[in-house]
Amino acid sequence: MHHSPDPEQPKRAAGRLSKPDRRRQLLDMALVIIREEGADRLTLGHLAARAGVSKPITYEHFGTRAGLLIALYKLLDEQQVNALQEALKSVHHNLKDTVAVLATAYIHCSVDTGGEWHAVGAALSGSEEMGAVHQELLDGYVQLFMATLGPHSPLPPAELHRCCVGLVGAGEALSVMMLGGHCTEQQAAEAFSSLIRGGLRPAAL
Repeated sequence: MHHSPDPEQPKRAAGRLSKPDRRRQLLDMALVIIREEGADRLTLGHLAARAGVSKPITYEHFGTRAGLLIALYKLLDEQQVNALQEALKSVHHNLKDTVAVLATAYIHCSVDTGGEWHAVGAALSGSEEMGAVHQELLDGYVQLFMATLGPHSPLPPAELHRCCVGLVGAGEALSVMMLGGHCTEQQAAEAFSSLIRGGLRPAAL
């Protein structure tokens, strides 16, 4: 789904770009480096060389290697959220269809960005910034799940929030299981759909 930029593009784009365009060019090249050489090779100096810019430019945009990795992590997350939101636009006001599309799209997003997502996450593991960033992104998914499922749920808001926290965690776990080759994409999506439907039922007394 996501295509690598033209290898010649950095050379052509090494001239004057706006700051947002330069940042996006650098992030695109960083993803190319991860795909072609692995996350360990991604440094600000190597990124500058591959992008055809001076090293101070990469430091100006990202500050540190961790800053670059966090920017990549957020970019991949943004792509997943956008894909989820686009998929949900096709859903009519029907619980069964909404749950099926949400589960299928969530799992499929992991397929699209799985390699880069986990490579960047692994490179960030242990950094002080990672915990806060990961929690911020998880909170965003919880809010998306609440907004999507709320109209179909009999649960009060606080209980729905706890339910969605659990569902997002389950979706992450199923995605990791699938990417590890322990189940198919369809099996992961079906399991996630079943968990979502079950989670929306009020707890038995």
